[in-house]
Amino acid sequence: MSAEPLSWLASRRAFLGASAVGLGSMAFRALLGEGAGSVPTMDATHHRPRAKRVIYLCQSGGPSQIETFDWKPELSKRRGEPLPESVRRGQRLTGMSGNQAILPLVGSMAKFARHGKCGAWVSDLLPRTASIVDDLCIVKTMATDAINHDPAITFLCTGAEQAGRPSMGAWLAYGLGSSNENLPSFLVMCTAKPADQPLYARLWGSGFLPSEHQGVQLMPGQDPVLYLTNPADVSRESRRRQLDALGALSADQFAREGDPEILSRLAQAEMAFRMQMSVPEAADLSAEPQEVFDLYGADSRKPGTYARHCLLARRLAERGVRFIQILHPGWDHHGDLPSGMVTQCRETDQASAALVIDLKRRGLLEDTLVLWGGEFGRTSYSQGPLTAANFGRDHHPRCFALWMAGAGVKGGLQWGETDELCYNIANPERDAVTVHDLHATMLHLLGIDHTKLTYRYQGRDFRLTDVFGTVRRELLA
Repeated sequence: MSAEPLSWLASRRAFLGASAVGLGSMAFRALLGEGAGSVPTMDATHHRPRAKRVIYLCQSGGPSQIETFDWKPELSKRRGEPLPESVRRGQRLTGMSGNQAILPLVGSMAKFARHGKCGAWVSDLLPRTASIVDDLCIVKTMATDAINHDPAITFLCTGAEQAGRPSMGAWLAYGLGSSNENLPSFLVMCTAKPADQPLYARLWGSGFLPSEHQGVQLMPGQDPVLYLTNPADVSRESRRRQLDALGALSADQFAREGDPEILSRLAQAEMAFRMQMSVPEAADLSAEPQEVFDLYGADSRKPGTYARHCLLARRLAERGVRFIQILHPGWDHHGDLPSGMVTQCRETDQASAALVIDLKRRGLLEDTLVLWGGEFGRTSYSQGPLTAANFGRDHHPRCFALWMAGAGVKGGLQWGETDELCYNIANPERDAVTVHDLHATMLHLLGIDHTKLTYRYQGRDFRLTDVFGTVRRELLA
């Protein structure tokens, strides 16, 4: 960036200060270039994109693949038998079940049936999801390196097990910017319920990227974004004058110091001003017809619920938000799994399917990528006592299931096979899909070469996929 426009701003500060036009907006655009939506962004995609946006339905805690998408009748036949060492092969276990005298196998507490033209096996806990399987790409052979929640969900959301890296949504906001200058590129919603595992703000943070790329959390209630509303004695016109003055001061400070975070703060302040109008409008469901609430379920009328967030995600997608992340906790079933799975599936099944149906009928699914899944799966053996009516499952990173739908994804595909005890991937060289592969494939659908979306920090070029990741073209239409 040349110094010429900065000196131009500084020498005409008095003139612009007296202007009726917003100085903050003028200074910001002069510094960044007309039409810039964030600082910095890539100039263009690397190839023609299939997707314009992503909706990530993050099921925090690790849903059991054995009770959802990976039917294993052999487990039921061998109920109570110890996990064979020939299957475990010395692989590590968590400290929660690693000291058990035996690891008793236990089959699904749910019943399975084939659904759709594709004949996908889905459990009876997910009847609405089963009705849309021809639109879903179900990956049964996801694999991760992390065996505990904190590193595993951090890995899934940021591409690294250690805290501090930018999240998926932040990378997209940095790379592609927003298609609606009045809303952030990246919005986040968390179900308002007791969390079995914490949902850290760093899961939607910007890491070392400029701070305006971090996710903005929408909250239930009258003020969806904290501290966004002006105090009672501050008018919108007064706030505009404050931002104009801030723009002038920021222009001078940036001219002296050249710190890009100055521009980031100014970008966030300007965005917050525009969000005072755009966020309440996007969050207002009063104009939605009854049939939409019927589609998403009764919970969609209740603030803070997963169903309501899925409906809001469709509204945000319509308004050009680039990355929408919904986090729903409660899947960590170390005990009382039969009851817990019924509750979790009841809370999420209808709304997840409704989102896909709603996007499809509005013509949005063709350029929206929807992801559903957790940070790992669950073990095929019981953690703790196995009784006639109850059991739990420990963490299992070696194979788990998720689904994708929309923009360029091959609907009706069931990818990969696990062994008959759902402990290992049957053919890992062919079928295993890693977290880095998932990220690379997502970026590819958005028109981005994952090896070229980089940011230089502390002398090194970083990227979401680190030095790994393969685009899994087998999953694409």
